[in-house]
Parts: sequence; structure tokens; C-alpha cells
Amino acid sequence: MENPSAFPMGEPNDGFAQYFVGQSYLASVLDTPEFSIHNVTFEPGCRNNWHIHHGGAQVLIAVGGRGYYQIEGQEPKELKAGEAVCIPADTKHWHGAAPGESFSHLAFMVPAGDLGAMSNEWLEPVDAQAYESLA
Repeated sequence: MENPSAFPMGEPNDGFAQYFVGQSYLASVLDTPEFSIHNVTFEPGCRNNWHIHHGGAQVLIAVGGRGYYQIEGQEPKELKAGEAVCIPADTKHWHGAAPGESFSHLAFMVPAGDLGAMSNEWLEPVDAQAYESLA
């Protein structure tokens, strides 16, 4: 697969593969004790399961290709390179590539307090029929 962004694509995201439909790749862009940023690249059609970040908001900055994110109870929203979104803490959501297109985003957490209090809660896969209906 060709890398859709200027950031490194990284290695297959095998450590989190059980929470994704399709193949994703993970590259560390910045990793310090206080803060980390990762580039996540999704092959066409790849998306992660619904999930919740406890203890902090998640910021996604689209850096290549075209993708979507969805907050529970809202319609899916498109993300293109140069666009960003902040998913509030404790909010059920998913994100990934558009059907038929690859996508990359930078992802980082903004802690609401104690760094040690942040955790992820992985949930069910996105409904395949609803996902495939995205343009």
C-alpha cells in the first residue's frame, strides 16, 4: 500500500488488530513521558471499532487520504487532509478510512487530569452495512 501522508506509515498495527476491521499501521511521531503523537494509517475500508477514551479527549488531525469519524448519536463526518477534530473524553466514537480509500491521521490524547487515569474501552465493530453506505 502507498503511504497517503508525509508522516511515516509505520508497522502493521498488530497490537490493536482485534479492535479494527481491516489493516492499519502505526508509527510513533513523538513519544515522551508527558505526551505522545502517533500516525495511524488505514488501508481502504479499514476502521476501528466503537470505543471510548476515559480520562481525556482525543484529537485527530487528518494528514492524508480521506476518512470518517462518528460520535454516537450523530451522523458520520468526513475527514480530509488538513482537517482536525477533538473527540471529548468519555464519548463513544469510531474513525477510519473511507470505503475504497486509504487514510492517515495523527492521534493524540489531551488528558483531563492525571495521565495515569487515561484508558481505552473497546466496544463493538461499526455496523458493516452503515459503513459501506458512506460515500
